[in-house]
Amino acid sequence: MQVYRSLLNSIKNRSIQTLNTYERFTPPKRFHSASCMRSSRKTYDPPLLTGPSPTSKSWKPYILPGAALGVFGGLILFLHYNDERRAIPKGQGEKFERSAIQGPIIGGPFSLFDTEGRLVTERNLLGSWVLLYFGYTSSPDVGPAEVQKMAKTIDILGSKQDHHKILPVFVTIDPQRDTPSQLRAYLKEFDPRIMGLTGPVAAVRQMTQEYRVYFKKVDEEGGDYLVESSHNMYLVNPNMQVVRCFGVEYSGEELADAIVKELKKVET
Repeated sequence: MQVYRSLLNSIKNRSIQTLNTYERFTPPKRFHSASCMRSSRKTYDPPLLTGPSPTSKSWKPYILPGAALGVFGGLILFLHYNDERRAIPKGQGEKFERSAIQGPIIGGPFSLFDTEGRLVTERNLLGSWVLLYFGYTSSPDVGPAEVQKMAKTIDILGSKQDHHKILPVFVTIDPQRDTPSQLRAYLKEFDPRIMGLTGPVAAVRQMTQEYRVYFKKVDEEGGDYLVESSHNMYLVNPNMQVVRCFGVEYSGEELADAIVKELKKVET
């Protein structure tokens, strides 16, 4: 009896040692459960110590995360490659920007009358550099100063050695009061070379919209009114394309220098 018990204890100790050895070499818990289910359907033979094969179902938990990681990595490489394709090489960015702004950003067709009652459209101004200003003869302060600056600029340009010729054009934004005769008398006080344009209210409003000119009628006491305006002055090339816009901060000398620079760009 004692020998039988010793034999049982010996078998029990060996089983415990075998189980400990098996636990050290078996896969983690998530693999172990799958192995147990698989072995229970076969025999009670001890499990192999070589681990699951590459085709084993125990690798399924890794397949989906691995595939997702591969897709994510491929997406990163594709985006990087696409960014490199869209990148502008050094020295070519400025050329692209210059070509993007070519052409008439503002401006368009118009049909008005000069101080002699003759019809004038944009076609009549083709082939000449034009200094264009929108104002009105009843302006109390800024308007006369801008017309005077326009006349001075023409004198400066005409006195230069290369004799840059610019056509000054004054377009009224108050056609209700600025008739051709009124406009002619007003501009004659500054410089008779300045061309004055007026016309029906609808025609004047259309041209101001084409050239993005802001103006607003402001009523005053006694039925009188003023006109608020942006007072911009435009330099238009012979193709009737606006190349520069000048504000009231420019003096006559500064305006003449800026115009000469634009003309030299075309000549070179």
